[in-house]
Amino acid sequence: MSFADLKLHATLLSAIKELGFSRPTPIQVDAIPPALAGRDVLACAATGSGKTAAFALPILERLMTKPRGKTRALVLAPTRELAAQILEDFQDLAVHTPVTGAAIFGGVGMGPQEHALRSGVDVIVACPGRLLDHMKAPYVNFDALEVLVLDEADRMLDMGFLPDIRRVLRHLPAKRQTLFFSATMPPPIAQLTREMLRDPATINLERESRPAVGITQALYPVAQELKSQLLLTLLERGDMKEALVFTRTKHRANRVCEFLVKRGINADRIHGNRSQAQRTAALASFKSGKLRVLVATDIAARGIDVEALGHVVNFDVPLVPADYIHRIGRTGRAEEVGDAFTFVARDEEGDISAIEKVLGKRLPRVQVPDFDYNARPEAKLEIPLAERLATMRAQKAGDRARGQAKRGGGGGGGGGGGGGGGRAPAGGARSFGGRSGGGRSGGGGRSGGGRSGGGGRLSH
Repeated sequence: MSFADLKLHATLLSAIKELGFSRPTPIQVDAIPPALAGRDVLACAATGSGKTAAFALPILERLMTKPRGKTRALVLAPTRELAAQILEDFQDLAVHTPVTGAAIFGGVGMGPQEHALRSGVDVIVACPGRLLDHMKAPYVNFDALEVLVLDEADRMLDMGFLPDIRRVLRHLPAKRQTLFFSATMPPPIAQLTREMLRDPATINLERESRPAVGITQALYPVAQELKSQLLLTLLERGDMKEALVFTRTKHRANRVCEFLVKRGINADRIHGNRSQAQRTAALASFKSGKLRVLVATDIAARGIDVEALGHVVNFDVPLVPADYIHRIGRTGRAEEVGDAFTFVARDEEGDISAIEKVLGKRLPRVQVPDFDYNARPEAKLEIPLAERLATMRAQKAGDRARGQAKRGGGGGGGGGGGGGGGRAPAGGARSFGGRSGGGRSGGGGRSGGGRSGGGGRLSH
């Protein structure tokens, strides 16, 4: 089946062609027709299956001829990165339409977001928490809303957003189309679908969560204290040109990144303690090929979308099998291929067994030739929390002492640090339409600036 067979508007077909995609993915084939017909949709969709286009294209088809100035579609997403990625995908698909949109999420200033809400952009893509902050003010008006999308609903459950979603729903028109996408369907999510959806078209509800078929998985047994050196070895030997590396904690992400940078590997990290500007810059540098390694925590796993990403590394074994599937789903997207390597310490074997049980198979174990598995580590990766706190207290005490010395030993605590600079870009209103489309040659796919596209499938 081709996109033309889905009876999409010619302007949307032109955008799809310019992006280099020729045929829809299975979730797009199943979800787009009922969505175009105005039905509610309930779909279990794996990471990388192309579900964003499965709801974006019907929304654009519906809104492109409507009057401007009122928000008619709302997409709720669990993370800032995913919200930004969805907005970017809308922008790519809507390049020849007048449809406008904005992303609403925390970590950035509210001013441009308020402007977008006041002006009534056509599509709002939002994280529930920041949207509720805005909804305390009278300028938020969803009276004209026609379509609601919940994307990665199970992740929103994991992150505790279910009460926030229910609060948002109280402010939306009861008469609307709802498109509901989730990788898994735990009982609380199933209950929410019964409350929200009317006679939905159901897609893949019987499927069990599985990694994409194009992902080659392998386990690397290694002592916890040698994981950093093993990662460096695989990078230096050229086994991995680039890698998205997942760690269990923010502290470990920082330490892994520092280890690699000190040894000449271009790397950065992305996690909840980084500002939105820092997270956005790190992701953009990785997508463009300026960074070989991006180290991330699970909070970012569902918002990272990098075309033709060859390798995902689980530096730490995830505690939950579903997190394993979502992590490695960053590669092998839209029927492309990729490798997922998991470093397994002795105390993580139980977690790997649980993952293998869900996968229904035993994963191959790999020994790296000539790697010294008995080497003494250069330094501890994980600095104990008490030691870290003691170091921070000592640094603050030293800062206070130096400040008092500069003031001649007198005066009170004085004003602390400076203002922290200007605000980061805030995901305000951005017009989807009116672009010339320069920089995207027809049929070439998105180049990603250093990572070639390919595949012929619309992967977002």
